[in-house]
Amino acid sequence: MEFISTRGKSPSVTAAEAIRRGLAPDGGLYVPDALPAFSPEELEALLALPYAELSAAVLERFLPGFSREELLEYTKKAYASFDDAAVVPLHALGDKLWTMELFHGPTCAFKDVALQILPYLLAASVKKCADDHTVAILVATSGDTGKAALEGFADVPGTKIVVFYPDGGVSDIQRTQMATQGGENVLVLAVRGNFDDAQTGVKDIFADAALAAELDRAGVVLSSANSINWGRLAPQIAYYFAAYAQLCRAGSITPGERVDFSVPTGNFGDILAGYFAKCAGLPVGKLLCASNSNDVLTDFLRTGVYDKNRPFLRTMSPSMDILVSSNLERLLYLATRDGGQVSEWMSALRGEGKYAVGEELRALLADEGFAAYRASEEETARVIRSTWAEKGYLADPHTAAGLSAAEQYRHESGEVCPMVALSTASPFKFAAAMLSSLGEAVPENGFDALDALSAFSKTSIPAPLDALRTREERFKTVVGKDEMRESVKNWLVK
Repeated sequence: MEFISTRGKSPSVTAAEAIRRGLAPDGGLYVPDALPAFSPEELEALLALPYAELSAAVLERFLPGFSREELLEYTKKAYASFDDAAVVPLHALGDKLWTMELFHGPTCAFKDVALQILPYLLAASVKKCADDHTVAILVATSGDTGKAALEGFADVPGTKIVVFYPDGGVSDIQRTQMATQGGENVLVLAVRGNFDDAQTGVKDIFADAALAAELDRAGVVLSSANSINWGRLAPQIAYYFAAYAQLCRAGSITPGERVDFSVPTGNFGDILAGYFAKCAGLPVGKLLCASNSNDVLTDFLRTGVYDKNRPFLRTMSPSMDILVSSNLERLLYLATRDGGQVSEWMSALRGEGKYAVGEELRALLADEGFAAYRASEEETARVIRSTWAEKGYLADPHTAAGLSAAEQYRHESGEVCPMVALSTASPFKFAAAMLSSLGEAVPENGFDALDALSAFSKTSIPAPLDALRTREERFKTVVGKDEMRESVKNWLVK
């Protein structure tokens, strides 16, 4: 297996080179040229493994050139800090519905599952590529990726990391997590604009040949910790297998039985990981794409037209406040195997803000199991209230969007198959939105909101969030979109 660009204009590379580069030279994203598949017997053996071993076994198939032994070393280290032995435990809500809690890592968000192991994968990749450059990680974040990447890469030898987030576009707790980050190799900058502005700015930096040459002379090479990097996406595939394994072990399903997944997503990486799991032989049925009011993905999957020419809305689920979903490009390539066509669509998106794939391809994606649903702010708040009132369960705004999608799908289809909704963040990361949705008073101070939500729910504040109270803010700089390039260059070239 080699890795090729979704735009078809770059040479194929090894898994290690794909991870080291992050983005292909032609601006495309790396995908495997052939997808692995587990036989029923292999799948049965896989599902009996604890999480670190299961993850290593899955990664071995998606990262050729990495041995099971070295991957197991990385997974054991990466997941040792998680506060639940299952790493990604399921929580039963009844009626064949579960949440998969992906927030038991050090930053209380699903990004930890991938970003705790990515530093090990990147360091190994650089070594395999015989590269002695300092690797500079560039990250655009809509909230959770930034802190998870900072936590993973802080003070890792041979690396530096720069995180950009939209000024005013993340929750108070998310901002504080990034602004107080320790480490001598980290830089955090707020960007005037929204997440798409930050993400486009990072992609432009990657595409800047003159800057790349200047950094090379300074002994620096750029890479990414966003899900555009295959090393970030691949570890997420494993937790779909882990969810299925937990259901089998609990006797909730029989091996081979279909399980649907509802995935709150903005950049399309998390749901795409589920599709890779399905392609590899996991009995995945429907993959529900749950959008918030920024419903560009829902519209695309329903109409075949991707149109970002719409108002950008700031919502209570900021990690989904995205109008340009990078990982959708990977799905389009897998569906067409036509890099030239994908490149045309991406050029149209950048120039005109829209493209249309046609009814045939739209129908093909539906046949592959993709469906899409939107949760407005009012709907998200309703689900938060009803889930607490009926189940005694705090679902953060992103998780609530996923639960809403599951509810809408079941009502529309009349089917009640086993369904796992991905719970992507601790509700305490969005305490103000939770309190407001639950009809409670919302304190102005973010930490007071944490205390209020804890008192209301009689639930302890996660230790990593509670500890933020005593940490000093290090990063307060706000830059314009046109200042991102110089900010990176000035910090890396000294």
